[in-house]
Amino acid sequence: MWIGGARAVILDADKKVLMVKQQQEGRSIWLVPGGGIEAGENAMQAAIREVKEETGLDVDIKALLWHVEEVSEKRGQRFVNFFLAELKGGTLELGTDPERAEGEQVLSEVRFMSREEISELEVIYPEYLRDELWHFLSSRTEGYDAFKLRKNQIK
Repeated sequence: MWIGGARAVILDADKKVLMVKQQQEGRSIWLVPGGGIEAGENAMQAAIREVKEETGLDVDIKALLWHVEEVSEKRGQRFVNFFLAELKGGTLELGTDPERAEGEQVLSEVRFMSREEISELEVIYPEYLRDELWHFLSSRTEGYDAFKLRKNQIK
């Protein structure tokens, strides 16, 4: 059975990427905000909800960047959609995971980071954030237009 997730790449005015630090599997991992898709929502709705829960920010989904699939004995079958999102409001703050008790929270930090700061991180997910994201953002080729999403697709 496949388990679905959604994450959002959010840039500020200085082209820094919003990153969250989580404790997972005994180590600190930096990644863009996101999480699991809940019953009754699609991946875009999940990304918007997760960004709000983890960072306090409101976003609009603009484009699909990557669809990543993983099949492993340890983690099972999973997929994660990574979206490009645009800030539309809210106040940046470290959020919580509503599915976890107060003493079991995994989020420890949230902040915007430059390409250079991201390249120096020891553990980052996905590794695409080190290089491919920046190539995508600078190229804005016809491939980008092919993945553009319309607001009316979010239901």
